[in-house]
Amino acid sequence: MGTESNLQLKVCGLTVLEQVKELIALKADFLGFIFYEKSPRFVLNHLNPDDISKIDHRGKVGVFVNEKINRIIEIAEKANLDFIQLHGNESDDFISELRKKLNPKVGIIKVFRIGEDFNVEKFYTSVHAIQNDISYILFDTDSLSFGGTGKQFDWSLLEKIEIPLPYFLSGGISEDAIENVKMIKKQPFALDINSKFEMKAGVKDLEKIKRLYEKL
Repeated sequence: MGTESNLQLKVCGLTVLEQVKELIALKADFLGFIFYEKSPRFVLNHLNPDDISKIDHRGKVGVFVNEKINRIIEIAEKANLDFIQLHGNESDDFISELRKKLNPKVGIIKVFRIGEDFNVEKFYTSVHAIQNDISYILFDTDSLSFGGTGKQFDWSLLEKIEIPLPYFLSGGISEDAIENVKMIKKQPFALDINSKFEMKAGVKDLEKIKRLYEKL
C-alpha cells in the first residue's frame, strides 16, 4: 500500500472531490470524511453521501462525534463507508451496540484523546471491553473541538502503555514531525494528517502531502 516504510496514510477532513481523486492517484490508504456538524470540515456542507459512495476506494472513513447509532448506520450505508471513526465520548456499550447493528464489513476505529489527565487504567478497561468490536485505535490530542487542533500530544506516553491493536497516530502531525515518528518504538500502523496539510479548512495542500510521501 501507498508508502514504502509500511506506514500507511490517512488524509482526514476531505471536502473537495477533485482532491480526493488526486489522493487516490497518490495511493492514500485512508480517506477521512467528517460528519460532525460543528467541524469546519463538515463534509455534508460540500458533498452528499451519494458523492462519497461513488468514490472507488477501500479506505473511506466516516468520522462521527457523539452521533446516534441509527444516524451512523444510515450514513455508512448511503455513503458506502468502509470504516466508522468514533471521535467523541462514545461509551463501551455504545460501541458494542453499534458493532452488532453495523454491516460486518464496516470496521470501527475508536479514538482515544490524550491530554494531561489521560487515565491509563481507564484506557485499559475500555480497550479490554471493546477490542473485539473495533479494528483500530486512533490516538489524538485532547481538545474541546474533538480534533483538528494542529497540536501534538506527548508521544512518549505511547511507549509506556500496552496497545493491543494497530493504531493510527494523529494530532498536529506535520512534515517536520516524520523523523520523530520514526523514533517511536511501538510504530503506528498509520499516520492521520489533517490541519497541517491544508490551505484552508477542508482544502488540502497536495504538494505538502506529496512531500510527506517522499519523506516516508
